[in-house]
Amino acid sequence: MAKKILIMGLPDSGKTTLAKLLAPMFNAVLLNEDEVRKEANDWDFSEMGRSIQTNRMKRLADEAIQNNRNVIADFDCSIEHTREDLNADYIIYMDTIKESKLEPPSNFDFKVTHKDAQMFSFLIKQEILDKLKGLGPHD
Repeated sequence: MAKKILIMGLPDSGKTTLAKLLAPMFNAVLLNEDEVRKEANDWDFSEMGRSIQTNRMKRLADEAIQNNRNVIADFDCSIEHTREDLNADYIIYMDTIKESKLEPPSNFDFKVTHKDAQMFSFLIKQEILDKLKGLGPHD
């Protein structure tokens, strides 16, 4: 069964770098928030704009899941209800921006504490394989 993985955090926290390493490890569709906004030509970051973007990301992720594809969503998801709306099976929190005033999320599966995507990609891959079923080629 296909799974949805969310990599969330502030801009410049390393989400995309990590996502690009993890996506091929799970043969996953990579949904990058900026690329999805670019495709929609929608750069509205108001509360309503963020809600629309969340719905867009959820729709694209759910379509991939329905086609039995794993999904990695590279998405800031800084508001709790947007994370809930996305309904990810596994959440990676990029806590690499130390001067942030953003309140950390209350629910995540793995916390990345510094920018070392190469190392963290292998640690996360193993944890995901141990924790979730249906991501490997024979599951």
